[in-house]
Amino acid sequence: MEKDFDNWNNIKKKLEEKIEKFFFKEGEVWWMSVGVNIGNESCGKGEIFRRPVLVLRKLSGNSFVGLPLSSKEKSGSWFVDISINNQKRCVLLYQIRMFCTNRFESRMTTLDDADFKNVKEKLELLLKLK
Repeated sequence: MEKDFDNWNNIKKKLEEKIEKFFFKEGEVWWMSVGVNIGNESCGKGEIFRRPVLVLRKLSGNSFVGLPLSSKEKSGSWFVDISINNQKRCVLLYQIRMFCTNRFESRMTTLDDADFKNVKEKLELLLKLK
């Protein structure tokens, strides 16, 4: 599949100029314009290249550490299954990164406490460096 980097670059320029303030908190899932990325990095879909992202840790009023989600079933230690509105989703732990709220489109939901705790525990296990 050929990636549309040129179109994404135009959208990214508009996102950079966005001045809207968003109020968000840890554990929320937002639709975000994550864009077209290289290699195996998670990409967005549709005309604004969006996908759901879980807010893991708020860094400031306009930045956070997030985890992209997938609707495709995956297995292994780098994935966590969660439920959103009775639909199975998969948290892509290996795609953890910092995001700017300029990428926000709309709030999707808030994870229930058990799912959010499970995500954080599994990520903590994976990141233990010895």
